[in-house]
Amino acid sequence: TKTILCYGDSNTWGYRPDTQTRYSRDERWPGVLRNTLGEDYLVIEEGLCGRTTVWDDPIEGYKNGKEYLIPCLETHKPLDLVIIMLGTNDLKKRFSLSAFDIASGAGVLVKIVQKSEVGIDGNPPKVLVMAPPPIAKLTDFAAMFEGAKPKSDLFSQEYARMAQETGCEFLDTADIIVSSDVDGIHFDAAEHQKLGLAVAARVLTSM
Repeated sequence: TKTILCYGDSNTWGYRPDTQTRYSRDERWPGVLRNTLGEDYLVIEEGLCGRTTVWDDPIEGYKNGKEYLIPCLETHKPLDLVIIMLGTNDLKKRFSLSAFDIASGAGVLVKIVQKSEVGIDGNPPKVLVMAPPPIAKLTDFAAMFEGAKPKSDLFSQEYARMAQETGCEFLDTADIIVSSDVDGIHFDAAEHQKLGLAVAARVLTSM
């Protein structure tokens, strides 16, 4: 059995934009991934609403993706693959970050995994980093994410740069899915389905 850790934010957790609840296990993209790959794979969902790449959130607290990553890796080892999709929450106005800095923050997480010994036989696991899709029309979160749209449009190129620099696998989700028009940030069920299938195809060709 191969073990895959999905490390992300509310879109990995499965936040449903129309009801503000959680999608069922089989609707969330990691669940679609698990069901597509079958019994030879264990898919671990580590999604936290509001999680950032490397930044402490002064308002929400406990959201720093870097602080929790090492204990998380140690908890679930041995791991064959770590999938990281973070950066959307870094777009919040309170952080005042550029797309370059956000992608670089994700790169810090990639390097932590690459330097770890949580893979098979003490080696590091493979890393697949996914650039979150651009945000869509903001509604409830408009004030919190003021000025975020143009930055999110640069995620594709900045995450591709970071993936090349760190030598990890890269998937641009903007080629596959769009953010929901309901709130501009989260994914509709059909997009979770598309993303899960695309990640599964990538896993089967690269692992």
